[in-house]
Amino acid sequence: MVVELNLLISLLRLTGNGSVLIESVNRDARIPSYVTEKLLQNLQNQELIYLKNDMVEADTSSRLKLAVKAVSLGADIEQVSSLLCWQEFEEIAAFALRNNGYVVAKNVRFKHAGRKWEIDVVGCKKPLVACVDCKHYHHGMSPSAMQKIAEAQSQRAKALVDTLPSVTIKLDCASWDRAKFVPVILSLLPSRAKFYDDVPIVPVLQLQDFISQLPVQVECLTYFRKEFSHLGHDS
Repeated sequence: MVVELNLLISLLRLTGNGSVLIESVNRDARIPSYVTEKLLQNLQNQELIYLKNDMVEADTSSRLKLAVKAVSLGADIEQVSSLLCWQEFEEIAAFALRNNGYVVAKNVRFKHAGRKWEIDVVGCKKPLVACVDCKHYHHGMSPSAMQKIAEAQSQRAKALVDTLPSVTIKLDCASWDRAKFVPVILSLLPSRAKFYDDVPIVPVLQLQDFISQLPVQVECLTYFRKEFSHLGHDS
């Protein structure tokens, strides 16, 4: 287990900028080459990496799965999270939303009530607007801290609702008659609770299922309704 964990950490460390030589992974993990080759083959069989000639490839989705597997084997969440970047969480959130028919905008910045606001990922699919905050680190985070994170995301979603329509914010939902804005927290691993004030805390590997179920689950979640003053659009 320790040997496999060392290999996973090395893969996360070395594949952040693209493919890497198997020899480099072997050297970084400090394990025998024949063990490295066997473990890499097992990871490829699990569709966690891709082997091509003497190279190892891992896309964003693969790196997130490697991170989850490393933590499940006992790796420190803080260490694993430090090997990921928040852009990777944004990319996986954006991919999952697009895969379910949402029009996506990333890093949505705006001003409201004298403050600057930013939402990592906003996905629009009539009548839903998913406002996603990507938190790839919550090691040892108390329920009260998670509560504050959920409250902050609710405030961001509400600020966006109050700001729209705006010529400076280009979102697909601005052309609708009405919308439901849903604050969502995306995390690396499951939180102690799935919801805080009915704001969902969604583990990254469950994101696809969450999005597909959102239309039927939205009434059980915190959301903010917006009525736009457009004419001639279908509801």
